[in-house]
Amino acid sequence: MSKKDYYEILGVDRSASDADIKQAYRKMARTYHPDVCQDVDKKEAEERFKEINEAYGILSDPQKRGAYDQFGHDAFRAGGSDFGGGFGGFGGFSDFGFGGIDDLFNMFFQSGAGGGRASRSQPQRGNDLRTDATLTLEEIVWGVEKELEISSLRTCSMCFGTGASDGASSQTCSNCQGSGQEKIVQNTMFGRFIRSGPCRNCQGEGVVISSPCEECNGLGRVSKKRKVTVKIPPGIDEGSRIRVPGEGDSGTKGGHPGDLYVFINVKPHKVFKRINDDLYCEKNVSFPRAALGGIVSVPTIDGETELEIPHGTQSESLFKIKGQGIPHLRSGKKGDLQVKIIVKVPTKLNSEQKRLLKEYATASGEDLDSLQQEKGIFGKVKDALGI
Repeated sequence: MSKKDYYEILGVDRSASDADIKQAYRKMARTYHPDVCQDVDKKEAEERFKEINEAYGILSDPQKRGAYDQFGHDAFRAGGSDFGGGFGGFGGFSDFGFGGIDDLFNMFFQSGAGGGRASRSQPQRGNDLRTDATLTLEEIVWGVEKELEISSLRTCSMCFGTGASDGASSQTCSNCQGSGQEKIVQNTMFGRFIRSGPCRNCQGEGVVISSPCEECNGLGRVSKKRKVTVKIPPGIDEGSRIRVPGEGDSGTKGGHPGDLYVFINVKPHKVFKRINDDLYCEKNVSFPRAALGGIVSVPTIDGETELEIPHGTQSESLFKIKGQGIPHLRSGKKGDLQVKIIVKVPTKLNSEQKRLLKEYATASGEDLDSLQQEKGIFGKVKDALGI
């Protein structure tokens, strides 16, 4: 658990409203989420994101926020603390039969009327799901529709989500009178506490079914594998995610379904490398072509194209071909193709080639004997010739 001040982590003051805290959390999460951050080191982003979630988990809960405001981080220490001699000498809450810090909160803050979580007999939204899609660079450039297989909880087709077999009746739970919650009494060293929790007779459903559905065992949902078609726009980047509304788990009791989030992975390409919306590749040219200049054929994502290089082109020179990169995700405007020229020095020459190169060196005023220690272009040529 972070020891930093939770309010400081979210950038709000202690009088911030719930809405202010939620707004600050969303802003910080967008900045430091490891899957979407651009200007922050990934490892640093992960650590910051953990802190942000930890802070929001405390400050978004009125009960936990109240304890934090009163006791600080010591309110969440399960093994003792230093304030006022309070719990420090007792070796942790578990010695007195607590299940952990959540049970302590339940006893202190969920006692009496109105405590506890909402009954599961009310409509509940389905869970969001995650899956991954691996794309080629070509699919990134042109966009693609991907058919993905996912497993999710779907409303049972036999009982239509009721959890009851055909003709079976459901009765209001006699233990909780349909609320899905029951009061639980616990005796502790601090006294007698009454808290609310899910009804043990109906498991929080509020009703008891006389004959559960055989297909879903009374749960109202079954796990199914199914195929979902996802439209992936051109220009999407590695690590991005696409939200597909309503394709997560089905809700219960008429609740809305969750969403499906598709995380994008991209296969390495054997020719091109992507940087933002530009593509980069290398083109090998011979020493004579680099020296004399001319037209060379270079690869693009759509096929071959021609590039004119000037005479005297040096190795690792970079040339731009406009509009042959990746389309921008929002504007659709394409980036460029950056071509790096690599001048290849021959390693094997016949006698005629050696003679001509010697003549060229002499005509250029080069004394080959004085170049023994040089490792420039002529030094490399000489090494290759073995002279």
